[in-house]
Amino acid sequence: MDESDELLGIGAFARRVGLTPSALRFYDDCGVLRPVRVDPASGYRFYGAEQEGRAVLLRRLREAGLPLVDAKVVLDGNEAEARAVLRAHLDRTRRTADTARVLVEGLLSDLSVGAPELPLGRVGVGGAELASAVRQVAPAVAIAEVADEFPVLGRVLLELDEGELRLVATDRYRLAARVLRAGTSDGGPCRILVDAGELADMASWALRQRYVEVEVDGDEGGWLVGENGVRRAFAGRAEEFPDYRLVLDGLGDVRHRVIVDRAALREAFAEREKGTVISVRPESQEVAISEGGGRSVTVSAVCTGPSLRVAFDPAVLVPALDAGVGPDVLLEIASAAEPVVVRSADQGSFTTLVMPVQVLVSRETA
Repeated sequence: MDESDELLGIGAFARRVGLTPSALRFYDDCGVLRPVRVDPASGYRFYGAEQEGRAVLLRRLREAGLPLVDAKVVLDGNEAEARAVLRAHLDRTRRTADTARVLVEGLLSDLSVGAPELPLGRVGVGGAELASAVRQVAPAVAIAEVADEFPVLGRVLLELDEGELRLVATDRYRLAARVLRAGTSDGGPCRILVDAGELADMASWALRQRYVEVEVDGDEGGWLVGENGVRRAFAGRAEEFPDYRLVLDGLGDVRHRVIVDRAALREAFAEREKGTVISVRPESQEVAISEGGGRSVTVSAVCTGPSLRVAFDPAVLVPALDAGVGPDVLLEIASAAEPVVVRSADQGSFTTLVMPVQVLVSRETA
């Protein structure tokens, strides 16, 4: 190509700025770092030397743990906005450091009293973090009428494996999964099902603890162990749970990504009927929410992929939005007929799948 002296391919540019090619592709998809040129035949991306400063700053922001939404403010906002975002992130990192200190103190305490007898599995997490995870997955537990017919859908899966605690719930129309990285971990992989009511009580107890260990002792339950060794028993069941990994692995390729203000999207869906449609408009970077032939509400968004219309039942989507954290929500859409991934834009550890619904759209509203 005649521009080879001025532009760098994705691999060469990645080495120069200290990012991976996959990261550059992701930042392109999110609209944070677009290539100067994309070859229409091969799809190869090419970058210019003038983009190096932005790429290096983006890398440093991400290495500092800044969510992508906040990093974009630092990159594109004014100095006052950038300083506010960085100071807020500094406060969060200090709180995280305090949590790490508690974890290390707990490890030192364990070493000083000798190795305890191990349960089947044990992980240690922050008490508030566990309570938050319960709050996030709880909306996906089946309502009483469905749980009476399918009791397993009225329970939440606790899965301890590979230094993680995973909480998973599904009512067949949505699936919520939250992953907590454990500060401590002992024993082998294990899983247990806990009734939604029991789990809510566990969350209330854990919220009063800075740090809590979840121990699975057998097929019928386990213990929460808080600070100073205070313990709370919980009941559980060793039953088969729907294979959520099969569902996640079977998701179609993402063709549309939408980052939108979570509160604004929720408000647009509130008190609407089943079959409310989201129209994704990448050309104007907005989404329109409409119900039947009624007037639509337009919300600004960051959109990638072609235009799309997808319909939801607000009774299913709104609880998924409520379960998120942070100001933004990310929708990852393969098609209007496949499960849609709904998650906080800056928190990949919590994922909700929401099934869209089919609607008949007239030519006037198309």
